[in-house]
Amino acid sequence: MTSRNLDVSQTSILSESFAVPSIDSFGSTRTVIYPSIELRSESPPKSSIAALHKILNRLAGIELPGKEHIEAYLRYVCRRNRRPRTLASLYTNIVLFLGMIKDNGKTSIEEITKRDVESFIEHEQDRGIMITTIRTKLVCVRAFLHYLVEEEIVLPDVLGRRIRLQLPDRLPRAMDPDDLRSLLSVIDHTRDRAMILVLLRTGMRIGELLNTKIMDVHLKERRIDIYEAEKTRLGRVVYLSADAADALHEWFKLRDGRNEFLLYCRNRSGQMSYSTARGIFAGYFVKAGLTNKGYTIHTLRHTFATELLNAGMRLECLQVLLGHQCIEETRRYARLTDKTREEEYFKAMSIIERVKSDDINQCGYKLATFPEEEELLAQHD
Repeated sequence: MTSRNLDVSQTSILSESFAVPSIDSFGSTRTVIYPSIELRSESPPKSSIAALHKILNRLAGIELPGKEHIEAYLRYVCRRNRRPRTLASLYTNIVLFLGMIKDNGKTSIEEITKRDVESFIEHEQDRGIMITTIRTKLVCVRAFLHYLVEEEIVLPDVLGRRIRLQLPDRLPRAMDPDDLRSLLSVIDHTRDRAMILVLLRTGMRIGELLNTKIMDVHLKERRIDIYEAEKTRLGRVVYLSADAADALHEWFKLRDGRNEFLLYCRNRSGQMSYSTARGIFAGYFVKAGLTNKGYTIHTLRHTFATELLNAGMRLECLQVLLGHQCIEETRRYARLTDKTREEEYFKAMSIIERVKSDDINQCGYKLATFPEEEELLAQHD
């Protein structure tokens, strides 16, 4: 069995220590004192370590096969500098998977087979879980199993041929221009107008904007630096249109300069939460009479991409602005906004309609001659 120990040469040991619940080989809980470690190169952020400790506390109270391997895997993931939400997602789905294994009568993690993975998919489908959510769960489970294979805890056959779930390839949905005008017309708050216009004109994800600090905004150069993307963790630069820059300028006149974040709520020292931002958007959608249109905060990002493509921007440029790793993600918008395809369609359809019109006119002329031919025939009878 291989070992994934922390490289001591890349760490510096501090004098402080912390206690973490651990599971011994007999299944009982014991408290282990770990020295605080500060990595010089790939140190997990404090939030990730705090999330790990909370997860391990929760894990200590659950009876599952292979709990010690779950703990070891989560520690490994944390050392790789993964986000707290990633740790939480892995924990939730691994526990769900092993819970099903336990319900099926298996008491050891070494007993897991490829059939168990297939049963897990069927189990989630029976619960009515959306296919996109099942895919996320499957990614978490396979990542854990891959770790177990590398540790020689389970056989490589457990992975087998990759299970591919057929996912719907939906078109991104942009706001109708009239609906967008209605939305912008009802925004009566300086901060909210700045927030919505920045999302609309930069294509930023809401999480990226909420994490933006004042030092990241450069009004003179009309740009915002995103040091770490919300989804891909790739840094990029986005640019501000004139109306978005003006809206930010007005917000800068009113905001509390002591708060480091661009957006915040009244009487709060930190950043605005996602639930608060979502509530603000929902209120304006109600005010604009757009509640039945199915619009969300993310719709502004789709609208940004659609409008730029309609204006002639190249896919490669839009890809960078959106922070897509693969251009195929950006190409989805081209299916929605391909003006060349639209022009070719209507050009071809005009020809078809003209030909059909000519055929109808010819048929009408022949039909009109039938009575005259009948009269002539009657005269010869």
